[in-house]
Amino acid sequence: MKPLISELQQRVEARLQDWLPAASIHPQMLHEAMRYSVLNGGKRIRPILTYGTGMALGVPLEQLDGPACAMELIHVYSLVHDDLPAMDDDDLRRGKPTCHKAFDEATAILVGDALQALAFQILAQDRSMLAAAEPRLAMIQHLAMASGSRGMVGGQAIDLASAGKTVSIAELEDMHVHKTGALIRAAVMLATLGAPSANEDDTAKLDHYAKCIGLAFQIQDDVLDVIGDTHTLGKTQGADQALGKATYPALMGLEASKKEALELVNQALSSIERFGEKAELLRYIARYIIERIH
Repeated sequence: MKPLISELQQRVEARLQDWLPAASIHPQMLHEAMRYSVLNGGKRIRPILTYGTGMALGVPLEQLDGPACAMELIHVYSLVHDDLPAMDDDDLRRGKPTCHKAFDEATAILVGDALQALAFQILAQDRSMLAAAEPRLAMIQHLAMASGSRGMVGGQAIDLASAGKTVSIAELEDMHVHKTGALIRAAVMLATLGAPSANEDDTAKLDHYAKCIGLAFQIQDDVLDVIGDTHTLGKTQGADQALGKATYPALMGLEASKKEALELVNQALSSIERFGEKAELLRYIARYIIERIH
């Protein structure tokens, strides 16, 4: 499976290279900063989820390139903005200086704005998707909802508002369903919306899979913030604790958090049994989450 992961990472990397404006194009510094932020490493989990879902539904890879790129661009935009001094104030991302450290704060804000706009441009314009107007519009609508105040941005707002406060497990889950889970679910749903073969039951099963791994992924991040190290994480270890953020280990304990993540991944695996061998990449991603925890 690792060779396939590597192939898909290289595939989306090449497509992102094509979509991003060259650093030589005016305004040069903005375009240089966009390329720096996007082509700065990363596991490309969200695009791989899009490819993996499409493979489970029999969608050709070339029709998944656009949605995969759009997912990564939205994700990177969120990281660039999250790292800003007004948000999480991080110095490292993917083992390198964050965008506002490598350039400046104003440029980082504009980078995020431009990457978000480019994501929707791709969904509207990419000819290789071969999607009719209705599914293409559905993808745009779904990604907009997942990215906005009722999804990822809303989750970040809840996160900032809860810093230093006591929150319940239910409130913490609600925050992460928005902040992290919405975009992971979108990565799966964009491929599903572009698949003519997907029926209502397929969509429900895949959405449940995505919801489960989205929450497990965030629990894993919280665990690694406690037991990981800065070099391995590629970002500052202990940053959440330093900011007074609510985390699963802080509320549930470390071992209970690991157990909860394992249960969520097992639910995710059960929900995609119907797709057989075609969903092996989705299974691999779910197991990868647990391997990172343990």
